[in-house]
Amino acid sequence: MDTADPPRVLVIGLDPYRVPGPWDPEPVARAIEAGLATFAAHGVEAETCLIGLDGSDDVEALVGRALRRHPWACVTIGGGLRHSDDQVELLEQVVNLVRRHAPDAAIAFNSTPATTYEAAARWMA
Repeated sequence: MDTADPPRVLVIGLDPYRVPGPWDPEPVARAIEAGLATFAAHGVEAETCLIGLDGSDDVEALVGRALRRHPWACVTIGGGLRHSDDQVELLEQVVNLVRRHAPDAAIAFNSTPATTYEAAARWMA
């Protein structure tokens, strides 16, 4: 990565609109957008790769494409993938895809969408 280029962060998480259950996805979607705005305010390029739990995603293809899109300074994996025992296999798959397709990227974990920048910043030089 050229030192003049801003660092890039990929945020991998759950698509709030494709998580089953009777709940309102809007607050989470707004929090994700606010988290991305924090990256921009700090001059860091950030993109999301959101996975649905509705079974419509080929996770390996979706996440693999996102990971190969750029050299990433950091990949942040969202709490929705980590905080549920039901998602442990998906979490393992995502971590192993990061290791395979972005081996030089740091891996960070946020607590909430509001802490995504702070999680990535811990690992960016």
